[in-house]
Amino acid sequence: MTDPNNARNYPLLAAPHIQLHGPVNEMMYAAFKDQLAGAPADGPIVVSLTTLGGDPEMARAMGDSIRLLRDYTGRETLFLGKVAVYSAGATFMSAFPADKRFLTRNTRLMIHERIMNSTVQLSGPLNTLSPVLLAKLNEIEDSIRIQDEGFADLVRGTNVALSELKAKAPSNWYIEAEEARDLGLVLDVI
Repeated sequence: MTDPNNARNYPLLAAPHIQLHGPVNEMMYAAFKDQLAGAPADGPIVVSLTTLGGDPEMARAMGDSIRLLRDYTGRETLFLGKVAVYSAGATFMSAFPADKRFLTRNTRLMIHERIMNSTVQLSGPLNTLSPVLLAKLNEIEDSIRIQDEGFADLVRGTNVALSELKAKAPSNWYIEAEEARDLGLVLDVI
């Protein structure tokens, strides 16, 4: 059980510089960029997130901004998940090192495979149909590579094997905060 006073061990998390909530989409990305631009120029940056998911590419774009900030300035970046960090939220969380991730009590992570909804329309001469199918297959294979890169980032430095994550992701892996801490997916629960 998490110590109710555990938050005192991490005073920086009390007032996140960037607070994101809602669907991961272009609007969240714009809010993220605005809040990042308004964050203090020195010291650690704390980002909090509550989301039921959304666009994984917007999550990756925000994550790249965090990674670049760390790489170019050496600044510490901390992640605080609140209530729900689902789907694209976990993708964004993967941009932070495992020992810089935190969850509030009773928060849940949800990790799943990318989802594609697509219809392939085949119409025309037979020799023109193979390229249509090949293009869709290439899209699927590249999406799997991107997904696996994100999964690898999420489990790097944790007690979770990539193979375990890939085995659980197809059926939506829900992880409670304390379990996430015990697995090393986050440093601590506050």
